[in-house]
Amino acid sequence: MRLKHILIFGGTSEARLLADRLTDDGFATVTALAGVTQDPIPRKGQVHLGRFGGVDGIVAYAREERFDAVVDATHPFAAQISSNIAAAGAQLALPLFRLERSAWHAEAGDQWTEVSDVEAAAGAVPHHARVLLTIGQRGLEPFLARSDLSGVLRVIEPINQKLPPTWRLVRKRPPYPVEEELQLLAAERITILITKNSGGDATAAKLIAARERKIPVVMIARPDKPAMTSFSNVATLVEALKA
Repeated sequence: MRLKHILIFGGTSEARLLADRLTDDGFATVTALAGVTQDPIPRKGQVHLGRFGGVDGIVAYAREERFDAVVDATHPFAAQISSNIAAAGAQLALPLFRLERSAWHAEAGDQWTEVSDVEAAAGAVPHHARVLLTIGQRGLEPFLARSDLSGVLRVIEPINQKLPPTWRLVRKRPPYPVEEELQLLAAERITILITKNSGGDATAAKLIAARERKIPVVMIARPDKPAMTSFSNVATLVEALKA
């Protein structure tokens, strides 16, 4: 029996492209968005906005809507929701897939220090560094607590805390061209880049710019997630769903 009704979790670009492609191919899709992103980019199919309240909420909704399959297309660092999706999928006994962009890997000329979490990242930053911090809205405290650090915090969504005067907030949505990244590094006298290994092309320009400027990078590794059938691009997952 061909799968027809698909529940997609995630506000990522991959989730949006998947919803568009599946809808064009005759599937009925619902994309579940937690509501964190303001003014999310429109996508085809239906949208469920808001949290489910954990595993039980996901199970109840999926049973009520009678989905044929579930796709976890959440952000690579969204470990908790991925765990909830996996646990719900086990209860539902539905086909469960993950769509997750490939991680970045250091290339020739890169100066990466790879760490496990934000606390380790903050500990790896030299004293009096000028930082470009691109880790999102959460986990900022270990960096802002260090009075010797200064720099630029770049985020997409608003933050709920006041920055020390030595930090500048930049709100901007990717993609970021390489030339703009080079200009930012130079204008702000950045000496180190701190980022998460989110992968993908939309934000990879900062790594290219750091390589060109010979600026070291502290790279936070992805968290562990439950095992499931995984795909790194939309096209192969669509073919699997069709099959």
